[in-house]
Amino acid sequence: MNFDDKIPAGAIRIIEELNAAGFEAYIVGGCVRDLVLGRTPNDWDITTSALPMQVKSVFKRTVDTGIKHGTVTVLMRMNGRQESFEVTTYRIDGEYDDCRHPRQVEFTASLEEDLKRRDFTVNAMAYAPGKGIVDMHGGLEDLDRRLIRCVGNATERFTEDALRMMRAIRFSAQFDADIEEETWNAILKLAPNIRFVSAERIRVEMEKLLLSDHPYRFKMFYESTLTKYFLPEWEQTMITTQENPHHMYSVGEHLLHSLETVNTQLLKEEFGDEAYPRVLKLMRLTMLFHDIAKPLLKKVDDDGVAHFHGHPELGAKMAEEILRRLKYDNDTVKNVVRLIKNHEDRYPAQEKALRHEMNRCGEECFPLLFYVQEADCLAQSMFMRDEKLERIGKLRELYRVILEKKQCVSIKDLAVKGKDLMEAGVNPGPDMGRILQEMLDDVLEEPDHNDRQYLLERYVYEKKA
Repeated sequence: MNFDDKIPAGAIRIIEELNAAGFEAYIVGGCVRDLVLGRTPNDWDITTSALPMQVKSVFKRTVDTGIKHGTVTVLMRMNGRQESFEVTTYRIDGEYDDCRHPRQVEFTASLEEDLKRRDFTVNAMAYAPGKGIVDMHGGLEDLDRRLIRCVGNATERFTEDALRMMRAIRFSAQFDADIEEETWNAILKLAPNIRFVSAERIRVEMEKLLLSDHPYRFKMFYESTLTKYFLPEWEQTMITTQENPHHMYSVGEHLLHSLETVNTQLLKEEFGDEAYPRVLKLMRLTMLFHDIAKPLLKKVDDDGVAHFHGHPELGAKMAEEILRRLKYDNDTVKNVVRLIKNHEDRYPAQEKALRHEMNRCGEECFPLLFYVQEADCLAQSMFMRDEKLERIGKLRELYRVILEKKQCVSIKDLAVKGKDLMEAGVNPGPDMGRILQEMLDDVLEEPDHNDRQYLLERYVYEKKA
């Protein structure tokens, strides 16, 4: 296999200069795996027999990003632009104290020893121009078999870094791969250790799985008991049945199926390639948690039908607590909470009703509500499915009409601004906010009333008179 033309010129230059100075150097890890799979790597890591200070002596511009653990960032200027690459000395990790950090790091001149310490066989390959792939642990074969397998002893690898258990499941979803039996059994054994991993690191792995083409494999977090320790609220969903004609799965299975029924193709077409990763994240998080409160609210009536009254409101509160615990940013939390809170809103297929709903949900968030309700519907039973989808289609059409007519649905779209009110003698503060809200309430009912002169006359001058 020859990947020389796929590797950035800066990375090749670094390898060549280290070789010229008498050292070995290879690209290593995930970037090699991605090249074999025909994917474009996000990061390019380089490993070398040179010690950190020797790396620094070879290159003029370096940054000591993790020199204690052997990592130096080398800055290269190629074709007028600066590129940076992490270069790490071959190393052997000592014993781990906290399921993450080794007590000590020992540098070595052996690539074989360095590859032994890596997590999975598919990530334990190296490549250098002119030398090809170095695969000492069967990574190529495992890629071909679609198998995630630890390098060496699985229990040792997961004891070193507990997050690797989530990474195994995440890779299974990203590469549509199975997890090798010994590796899976080690996850079952060591799952409680995920408690020692930071919320930020857990969030990253969970999110990468949710953004994959196989988000249903989130179920493996549950089957491995990992959710018991990092997402306990989710546990009860899998054993909460839904005796209701609208449903055919438990709450948890419904959530899992709804992750996969999100219309990703239409989502990308509507929002574009740049915004797509952000909106997909919002969608997958919303679907994962939209019924999270159902286990707490289940009531079965005299006819044996289950009801979950109030679950959108309580679910929104629970989702906010979970997302903040996982250190999500405020914008993500706000939008996911809004979508969950409004995901079961029912209103007439009329422009006026839709304007009020757009105002309630927020203009940025509202377009995603159609996708949420569609995915929710497609993960339910066939009962009234056609009617539900038809209604969503009608609402989408009305939404486009409202956009085409440029109807006002928020205070920022009012024909009257705060500056206009100040010029009319209204002081900034509660009175101004109240007047703007009154104007908006009027315009939501009658869009033609979004006229500066009309609004000022009606809500400022007439009241003064």
